Amino acid sequence: MRGKQAVARLILPDTKFGNIHVAKFINYLMHDGKKTVAQEIVYQAFEIILKKGEKDALEVFENAIKNAMPSLEVKSKRVGGANYQIPMPVRGERRYALAFHWLILAARAKKGRPMAQKLADELIAASKNEGDAVKKKQDVQRMAEANRAFAHFAR
Repeated sequence: MRGKQAVARLILPDTKFGNIHVAKFINYLMHDGKKTVAQEIVYQAFEIILKKGEKDALEVFENAIKNAMPSLEVKSKRVGGANYQIPMPVRGERRYALAFHWLILAARAKKGRPMAQKLADELIAASKNEGDAVKKKQDVQRMAEANRAFAHFAR
């Protein structure tokens, strides 16, 4: 690795819930530096979750993240002229990053409704262990399981 490792920036908790994961999720959702728009979308999604009769929006969010976080993923490695998909455990911070990314992509893929509505539906589905983000996680995990034979190539 060249140079020094970049220092991780301190992310302040969000203003409404005081939760660091919600603040990070807002940052992932943000487009073109429009943080207030992203905050509005997330908070509206949480209100929609409450209106749909779910217990606590923050609890639904935490469950959705937990259900979308992968524990294994595959990385390509070239060994003797062939590329192998090697299963690797996912680091802690990357697990959150992948879960956030998959939840947002799944919400954006749905068409015809406001983003807050799509995000709320995806969070509710993920908290119940269903939906596109959880399906993506299961696909990644299945790929890692299928390539378990190549695990000995990992360092």
